[in-house]
Amino acid sequence: MNRRDFIKATSAATLTAMAMNAPGAEAGRSALISRQAPVVGCENVTGRKVRGTRAKVFFTRKINAESLIALYDRVSQSIYGKVAVKLHTGEPKGPNIIPPAMARPLLEHIPESTIVETNTMYDGGRYTTAGHRKTLKINGWTFCPVDILDEEGDVSFPVRRGFHLKEVAMGGHLANYDSLVVLTHFKGHAMGGFGGSLKNIAIGCASGQGGKRQVHGYPTGDMPPAGADWGKMPDKETFMELMADSGKAICDYFGKRIVFLNVMRRMSVSCDCEGVAALEPTIPDIGILASTDILAIDQASVDLVYSSESNKDLVERIESRHGLRQLSAMRELKMGNSRYELIDVTAEA
Repeated sequence: MNRRDFIKATSAATLTAMAMNAPGAEAGRSALISRQAPVVGCENVTGRKVRGTRAKVFFTRKINAESLIALYDRVSQSIYGKVAVKLHTGEPKGPNIIPPAMARPLLEHIPESTIVETNTMYDGGRYTTAGHRKTLKINGWTFCPVDILDEEGDVSFPVRRGFHLKEVAMGGHLANYDSLVVLTHFKGHAMGGFGGSLKNIAIGCASGQGGKRQVHGYPTGDMPPAGADWGKMPDKETFMELMADSGKAICDYFGKRIVFLNVMRRMSVSCDCEGVAALEPTIPDIGILASTDILAIDQASVDLVYSSESNKDLVERIESRHGLRQLSAMRELKMGNSRYELIDVTAEA
């Protein structure tokens, strides 16, 4: 059965994790002291002896193109063929997006790679394919092809044993790719609390007027200001579970042929979809993470936020939206390992 046929056929706890070198532990293990988020999807077991496997999350404090490539090389062993690189290219002149100059060397490093995006559910600079292509030029995404996945419609990916959804309409071109690299600008989000790797694929790969409506729980109805039911979209736990359903569909589809990179710089409480209206970040830049485990990388990113200085605004955004439910929902859907190890490769990156 080919992959197109496959598509058609179908805690709460406060933990303190000391990420320190244990006696005899391998060099390069993170020496960070991380305060775990108060609701967890998985546990940081760095430097501790535990039974069973643990997900590896590679981390560097250096935020540049060379570090991005170095971390990608740590996790890319199963990436092959035609490669989609999913990143948020941003609304016009958005100040916080991953800089194209940082992303370009990574794309040049990955053979047969293409940036992929989808149109938005809301009216804006990426609402239509024509408008989206203008925005791509404005923001500097002109150094390689950009595939707008839902330009020619969508295709339904099945959700196996999800919370709410049985299938999600993804941008139709996504099925043309062998592998997926999820390059994420980690930041806040108006509804999700935070936008990590899960948000990048769960919403970012869903078609603008199909899948994104499913994930937002707004299957029909006019967009604002005419949409009377717009403000009644499900939020908090239900929204996080919808995102987990969508993310699971993509992770199941690509299997081992998917990797995740979270870039923790200019972390506004606002998503890049807010463009120039995004609030100025108040938390310092942290670094870059890479993993083959979506739960582990988003958990580690949130843990680093909680252990960072001047984190009040971003933590408030996460907790007020019940964003930590993203993590526990992924755990319940068995989307990742329940334990992770943070490996600091800053000296090598």
